[in-house]
Amino acid sequence: MILDGLALSKKIGEKLKKKISSLKEVPKLAIIQVGDVSQSTIFISRKIKYAKDIGADTEHVKFPETISEDDLRKKLGVLNKNPNIHGIIIQLPLPKHLNFFNLVDVIGQEKDVDGLGLQNIRGLFSGERHGIIPATVRGILSLLKEYKIEIKGKKVVIINRSVLVGKPLALALLNENATVSICHSQTKNLKQEIQTADIVISAIGKPKILGSDYFKKGQIVIDVGISSGIPEEMEGRTISGDVDFAKVKDVVMAISPVPHGVGPMTVASLFMNLVEVVERKGNDGRL
Repeated sequence: MILDGLALSKKIGEKLKKKISSLKEVPKLAIIQVGDVSQSTIFISRKIKYAKDIGADTEHVKFPETISEDDLRKKLGVLNKNPNIHGIIIQLPLPKHLNFFNLVDVIGQEKDVDGLGLQNIRGLFSGERHGIIPATVRGILSLLKEYKIEIKGKKVVIINRSVLVGKPLALALLNENATVSICHSQTKNLKQEIQTADIVISAIGKPKILGSDYFKKGQIVIDVGISSGIPEEMEGRTISGDVDFAKVKDVVMAISPVPHGVGPMTVASLFMNLVEVVERKGNDGRL
């Protein structure tokens, strides 16, 4: 079974389009870009296109690579206070002199639609249901649930310990009553660890590093890895995930492809978060 994130993202988009048409305000996302990294520009263009397709607004705010952290914090503070902007994200990567987590915490919890600020991560940590789930994490959960893959009671092995993917994903899966193990570059016997899992989620970023010998029948594989972080549209490049898809797909029960797996779901989840922010604003405003 192929876990088709592109098809699901389009299905979600149609639902979001209907929701937006009934809202009193058009959801608006501010996308912050520092510098002019072509990879970032391509990812941003995808978000802008998705927004346009569902009837949401975007504002692409660009700053020079040399901007100081203090100045960027001030600019974010102004955007955060703007009542016409409902969500703010900071597109990665950032220049080395800027600390992403210092910056994202300037964004209020209710506008942190990437779900990576301290308040929203704390909500994941405590198991509260009112915070915003990080977009990539929500995309993975939505993909599993769409294909009716049971999470409760299952053994999940995550190959990533970053604060952007592995750690928040582990918390979210624990909240779904999974049993979670996190593997990383220092893990011994990675192959054996993977083979203990019902569900394997990999975000290593090394192309086809996991071959068919790492997996067994009946497993679910979610591939978050993108080789070199390079989008498939870049001329002369091909994109592949951590998993050797062609060889592994005939071994496991289900697998997400790269591209068209988690990537489109992350974008869709970002706008699910944005629309929910506007919906809550129309009710009691509580996240």
